Amino acid sequence: MLFKLELIINKILLDLIPKTEKNVKKGNKIFGGIILDKKNYSTVVTGVNNELINPLFHGEISTINNFFKIKKKINPKDCIFISSHEPCSLCLSAITWSGFDNFIYLYPYEDTNLKFQIPHDLKILDQVFKVKKGQYNNNNYYWKSYSIIKEISKLSKKKQNFLNNKITIINEKYKELSELYQKNKKNNKIPLN
Repeated sequence: MLFKLELIINKILLDLIPKTEKNVKKGNKIFGGIILDKKNYSTVVTGVNNELINPLFHGEISTINNFFKIKKKINPKDCIFISSHEPCSLCLSAITWSGFDNFIYLYPYEDTNLKFQIPHDLKILDQVFKVKKGQYNNNNYYWKSYSIIKEISKLSKKKQNFLNNKITIINEKYKELSELYQKNKKNNKIPLN
């Protein structure tokens, strides 16, 4: 699948991060998602982590809930599902059951674990499903998953440099959000914080 990566990155930077920041200030995790129309890349919905309301309301789950609340029904197969972080097992299942045939993410599990100190995705995949190092089948009957960083690496050096400069800005924003979450997580009631 060919992606308009600059547009996706701009949507993360200008739309998703500001909404994520509001929820992180409340005590939620840093995860979120955006659903775009495949044809024109217009935003259908966004969603952010709302685990303080319900521990199942991960960023992707909130995004999916928002998607199914919209009045104009859109086929999930006509959409691009963007996730700030590689979806956990709950969210992988939700994306599957919801009928999306793709998703693209910014941060892989390793970053969620090492950069953001949230190890649960890798631990659950390992302990419950015996999936080592998060190596699920990313091209399967239901959907294909893509890494924004790997997709950028397929572009010309000039385009890579341009997009990686934007990724650097996003990395700084998520670093700040992660530090805020880590500082305040002991005060929230999220079971797996």
